[in-house]
Amino acid sequence: MDNWRKSSYSGGGDGNDCVEIATTPTHTAVRDTKAPARATLTFPAEAFDAFLTGLLDRHGLR
Repeated sequence: MDNWRKSSYSGGGDGNDCVEIATTPTHTAVRDTKAPARATLTFPAEAFDAFLTGLLDRHGLR
């Protein structure tokens, strides 16, 4: 995947205290910003969307 995006809430300094995501129509991949060459976690797009929805609901952000 080529379209990695880092969160705008990456913390201070060089902004490496976060994860990055890359998306395709069918999958979402997640990797550690500090170690981009290491393994990534890849999820079906629907499962990742459900995960984010759950987080937003749990924290009252939706």
